[in-house]
Amino acid sequence: MIGPSSSHTAGALRIGNITRMILGEDVRKADIGLTGSFAQTYQGHGTDRAIVAGLLGMHVDDERIRESFDIAKKEGLEFIIREISIPRSHPNTARLHIHGMNGKECIVEGASIGGGNIQIYSVNGMATEFSGNADTLIIPHKDTPGVIAQVSSLMSWYGINIGNFKLKRLHKGFQSIMTVEVDSLTDKSVIEKLRSLPHIENVIYLSAIQSRE
Repeated sequence: MIGPSSSHTAGALRIGNITRMILGEDVRKADIGLTGSFAQTYQGHGTDRAIVAGLLGMHVDDERIRESFDIAKKEGLEFIIREISIPRSHPNTARLHIHGMNGKECIVEGASIGGGNIQIYSVNGMATEFSGNADTLIIPHKDTPGVIAQVSSLMSWYGINIGNFKLKRLHKGFQSIMTVEVDSLTDKSVIEKLRSLPHIENVIYLSAIQSRE
C-alpha cells in the first residue's frame, strides 16, 4: 500500500476505483466532494491524489499515485476537489459525481472506514451498502412483485451462492436497487441473463479482485 494512511489514502483510492467500475468506462470529468476529516486533511494525507488515482484505474500499491494529478491532465481527466457537507455521514466520506468518455454519468457516495476498507452508501441517489470485498452485483429495477424471486432463482440455477443481499427503494412501485454480494461469479454470462429479466434496468458487476488490488 502507498501511504501515508490506510484510511485517507488506500480507502480513498478504493472509493475512486469502485466509482470508476460502476461507471463502466474511462472518466472524463469528476466533481469530488469531501466532508469531515477527509475535507480537513485531504492534502496532507494525499486523499485527493488517491481518489484521482482510483478514478484513473490505479490500485493501492501503484507507485504513480503521487503523480496522479499530472497523469490525469495527460489523459484528459478534468476534476475539481471541494469541501461539502453531508449530514450524519461517516467522517471519511466522499461524494463523486463523474462523467465518462462515452457520455455515461454516475454519482457515488462512500466512506473509508479504516484499514483500507470502505462502504459504499449511495449509487445515483439510491441507498446501498456494500464494501467491494466480495463479487457484487448492483441491480436497479422497478419495484414489482416477483423481481427478487426471478433474480435469486436465476442465480441459484447458475450455482451462485448469495453471501449478502440488500434492497432499497425510494417509494413503493418505483425504482429500487438490489445489492447482491456473492461468493464468486465465475460464469459471467449470468449478467446478460439477469439484464434480460422483466423490470431489470441494468446489472453492474464489481469484481472483488479488481476493487481490492
